Amino acid sequence: MSCTETLSCAGRPSEIEVTGLSRSFDKTVAVDNISFNVGRGELFAFLGPNGAGKTTTINMLTGLLKPNAGEVRYHGEQFDPQQLKVKQLIGVVPQHNNLDRELTAADNLLIHGRLFGMRSKQLQQRIDACLEFADLTEKRDTPAGKLSGGMKRKLVIARALLHQPEILFLDEPTVGLDPHSRRKMWAFLRRINQEQNCTVFLTTHYIEEAEALADRVLIIDQAKLITGGTPQQLKASVGNFVLDIYNEQEIQSEFFDDRPAALQRLEQLDTSVRIRETTLEDVFLKLTGKRIEP
Repeated sequence: MSCTETLSCAGRPSEIEVTGLSRSFDKTVAVDNISFNVGRGELFAFLGPNGAGKTTTINMLTGLLKPNAGEVRYHGEQFDPQQLKVKQLIGVVPQHNNLDRELTAADNLLIHGRLFGMRSKQLQQRIDACLEFADLTEKRDTPAGKLSGGMKRKLVIARALLHQPEILFLDEPTVGLDPHSRRKMWAFLRRINQEQNCTVFLTTHYIEEAEALADRVLIIDQAKLITGGTPQQLKASVGNFVLDIYNEQEIQSEFFDDRPAALQRLEQLDTSVRIRETTLEDVFLKLTGKRIEP
């Protein structure tokens, strides 16, 4: 399956359309002529190693950076970061928590709401609703600096949801969280997508995160899009089963469409082997020749 075939939003109206997007910093190309669509209601993952161009892409999609070339459209209209309706359409969760540590959880939301021009009665209702949705009601009067890492991350996300955006951008939403907190965050993001009827666009370098969460995954490396599709499509594109052959100095992996074919190959070998299902890490490794470092 070609890259252009897998980047369409089959069965969904397009919410974001990106065409020929590029950005350089001096002589360094950060994003190189990328094009893709995001369908309405998708949970969409941008997967790639650190430095691949993920954050630069989100910054261009949200108006924090101006592209050198290319076009971004929301609902078919060209993106203008100065338009208020665009700011109301999207919510942004940066990679690092940028809460005011001295203010309470509720006051962090209050200031955000006022910046969006929300009226007092509506704002108080939304603060209550967002704190409840994020399971932070009991922490409403706790200074943000005294919250746990997972709670801080939830508060940043709750703040981005305060004005009820249609699209939520999250840049590495689980970075720095322990495995248990990371899985709780995955459940929270699914709830946002399903219960808030919100399109979710997240970047991640965690293979397992993209595989567990995303309806569709776009793989980016060294500023270029490599491929994209549903996790199952991507894995099937290289083979559904992997035979890991353990040699003295390395592990050689061979891919097969089905288990019987892998077993047939296994019978020809006289060394240690393992049969397993393909993962997105295998896809990335086969296409780029390297692994995504955690």
